[in-house]
Amino acid sequence: MNAANRPPRTALTPVTSHAAVRLAPNPGPMTLDGTNSYVLSGNGGRSSVIVDPGPGDPGHLDALAAVGDVELILITHRHHDHTEGAAELAAATGAPVRAADPAFCRGGEPLRDGELVAAAGLPIEVLATPGHTADSVCFRLPSDSPDRPHGAVLTGDTILGRGTTVIAPPDGSLGDYLGSLRVLAALGRAAVLPAHGPQQPDLQALAAAYLAHREQRLDQIRAALVQLGADADVAAVTDFVYHDVDVSVRRAAEHSVAAQLGYLRAPGGR
Repeated sequence: MNAANRPPRTALTPVTSHAAVRLAPNPGPMTLDGTNSYVLSGNGGRSSVIVDPGPGDPGHLDALAAVGDVELILITHRHHDHTEGAAELAAATGAPVRAADPAFCRGGEPLRDGELVAAAGLPIEVLATPGHTADSVCFRLPSDSPDRPHGAVLTGDTILGRGTTVIAPPDGSLGDYLGSLRVLAALGRAAVLPAHGPQQPDLQALAAAYLAHREQRLDQIRAALVQLGADADVAAVTDFVYHDVDVSVRRAAEHSVAAQLGYLRAPGGR
């Protein structure tokens, strides 16, 4: 990171007692306002954990590196808008990178479901939440603040702050995703710290709303198959169910339809 011509550093925005966020400059149809990079600290800012460094934008990475002693970099899943800047941030700070997928680890072991990571004065619980991708994980801060008994959960792309999540090929799975939503709903009214969109106050309610929305979409797919025939392809079902979708997210709609058809057509599908 060259010191010359660096953009002005933007201050972090505190969102809970132990988490602050910096929005990466990568807005778009799939990233919403951009990727939320989180800075976690439980020891008064003496050291920190960075979650999802985001894109390889020099100004953004510079600001994350400047937060102080970065002990650890965590990744919620493999997509480049979360991982692209990880190697450069690791080189700048000396911090190891840990992810569920070993391909994205640098100097650290792959994350394990149920593991309790201790860093920057915080216990951080790793929750495997496959569905959006096979390697998706969430990070739970079980004691984020005295007035929030359910803590906070960094949900990556499993639950967003606005809109719904795409079941991403080649390894996304709607069956896995529904199971992950049930796991998150059982955590209670934790604060939701998503990788895209605004923070939300109630994980239990939001996960329940996501489950209801998925069931509604499955009913629409079933209705489409009645009209179009049981063997209708992805394009035809997308035209039927998402007839008014903007062209910029047409591909995402097709991914969702493919996941829904795979779920319904699988042995034992509903």
